[in-house]
Amino acid sequence: MANRPASLSLLLTLVALGCGSGASDAPASNPSEAALEIPTDQQIRTADPYARGYTDADFPRVQELAPGVYSYEQLRSAGEEKFTTVSMFVVSDGGVLVADGQGSVEETQRMIDHIAEMTDQPITDVVVASDHGDHTAGNSAFPLDTRFWAHPTSAAALERMAEDNAPLPTATHLVTDLEVLQLNGREIHIQFLGRAHTGGDLVVYLPDEKIMFMSEAYLHRVFPAMRSAFPSEWVDMIEMAQAMDVETYVPGHGFVDHPSILLAELEVFQGAIRTVIEEAQRWHEEGFDLQDALAGATFGSLESWSLRESQGDRALQQVFAEIDGTLPETNR
Repeated sequence: MANRPASLSLLLTLVALGCGSGASDAPASNPSEAALEIPTDQQIRTADPYARGYTDADFPRVQELAPGVYSYEQLRSAGEEKFTTVSMFVVSDGGVLVADGQGSVEETQRMIDHIAEMTDQPITDVVVASDHGDHTAGNSAFPLDTRFWAHPTSAAALERMAEDNAPLPTATHLVTDLEVLQLNGREIHIQFLGRAHTGGDLVVYLPDEKIMFMSEAYLHRVFPAMRSAFPSEWVDMIEMAQAMDVETYVPGHGFVDHPSILLAELEVFQGAIRTVIEEAQRWHEEGFDLQDALAGATFGSLESWSLRESQGDRALQQVFAEIDGTLPETNR
């Protein structure tokens, strides 16, 4: 991988086997990216790992975003599609904080094993940034004395899931606005910026490193999944995140790319949410019902995004409910 200017460098520690191949002749989507020496695979704007030249053997993919701060990307299947589910972990001499688990006990244990290969410090804290099962179903793999941080809405969702399924740890600490942790001198903010992908999305913000893990509030080139969303508030929540002093925004799905790409793509994703809202509003304002919209709606460039087929109809349904004032105050 080519060297980059220090001010723009994303320090990569690829724990997986290689970083993929087969996309070396793909053109940059922006001429300035060549000057920044953006890796070729990152110049392809897609969440599809195979289109970027990766194979299943390249995952999990672990990258060091700053000293002691790592992203963890694991492949996830949705029907015939594959994309990445992203966690983040912060290592300090006082323990390890993990932001979001993975979607099964086996996959979460795999991440725990990777962490154990990198540090002998125990996992002390887990932040439930998204309460959906693809980020929480494996939480029972974490140590029994782990502190679990969640918004009250997500805490209630975890309790429902624990009643319905196999044992699942529930929240031990609630976050309604902002909690500031000190892990052996490293400052970590666990923050609620507003309802978005769910009613209880949290972000993990490292002010010194200027890194923010946004979980499923940021889906990198993945169609806006809205089954539990508050669509218009989601746009506002992203604006709150954009106003903060952040250099690296880490998504909950899609690739963890160069910070400059992630910054630009967050705005692209916010625009994708707006596109879905505007398309639903257009059908609604012209007097069509939801079924008409489901049959005829189109989303422009979003038609090629990952999960468009599985998530497009559900997103329209959610926006229609918001327009009609029937959106539940607490979404599951």
